[in-house]
Amino acid sequence: MNHLRFLRYVDEVARVGSIRQAAERLHVAPSAVIRRIQDLEDELGTAIFERLPRGMRLTTAGELFVDYIRSRNAELDGVRSQIEELKGLRRGNVRLVISQALAPAYLPQAVATFRKTHPLVAFEVDVGDHVHALTSLRNFDTDLGLVFNLPPDADVETIAQFDQKLVAVMHRDHPLAGQETVRLRDCTDYPVVLPDRDIAGRQMLERFMMRSSISLRPLIESNSFEFLRGCLYYDNAISFQIDIGAVTDGGAVVVKDIADRNFPRGKLVLASLRNRQLPTIAHAFAEHIRQTLHGRQDGNGSEMESPVGLESDRDDGDGSQDRSEAA
Repeated sequence: MNHLRFLRYVDEVARVGSIRQAAERLHVAPSAVIRRIQDLEDELGTAIFERLPRGMRLTTAGELFVDYIRSRNAELDGVRSQIEELKGLRRGNVRLVISQALAPAYLPQAVATFRKTHPLVAFEVDVGDHVHALTSLRNFDTDLGLVFNLPPDADVETIAQFDQKLVAVMHRDHPLAGQETVRLRDCTDYPVVLPDRDIAGRQMLERFMMRSSISLRPLIESNSFEFLRGCLYYDNAISFQIDIGAVTDGGAVVVKDIADRNFPRGKLVLASLRNRQLPTIAHAFAEHIRQTLHGRQDGNGSEMESPVGLESDRDDGDGSQDRSEAA
């Protein structure tokens, strides 16, 4: 399938905007990349790239051609996966984008349990927000997105979505650690460390504060949840996280429900590109994710939304929260 390899040359140049960088990533000579692009342009009868002083940029025709390349590659991945299933090898490659909150604990465990029955499956996991997830799905760079508060869009299909609540996290020696729940007003007396404003959980928290008289002024802001968790060991700091991402560090960190009435809920969304046939193994992993999250939420009393659908406006007013994460 040499022709597919040559199409990859075009795709790689489109991604990095440079023949030299694309050649380095492909482990071929720059002249080979130039020659294949010229051959394709001659065959198509139009330029695929604009030659700029500092790189290459797709023409309108080139954008259409690259969309075709990525769609073909995605379809081929699906066929390969089906062939492997027919051979009984249960191998393949699962690519997904996840929110940062899922990286420390939930996803490693989900991958490990899946590989018990699919030991030959490899994973490519990218951590990013909802904007990055949408771009990756549309560019066929990923099969699945599992992202907090992924916005609905016409070309994205929701496979399942799950209620999430925001919780307060603090060190076990914190003065509030002995309380069963906390209110946001309780937290104003202590240093607060928050995710930056691009993080969906932070956005949800600020929308709630705009409707109340409470104001939390962060001592520290960061796009790293690992760094924020480390800050909890000092200065009686408090942070906020979606429950599924609230790592307790072996008991050193405690998690507290927020008792404020009418606190908003969020959604952890499992999604794929609409009308795209997923590789068989990616479809199997999506079902595994759906089942593990279903079991997790049933087990702790949280509500779970079934596939595609049912948006819950219910607020119990009992301190239940939405799990907010880097989306």
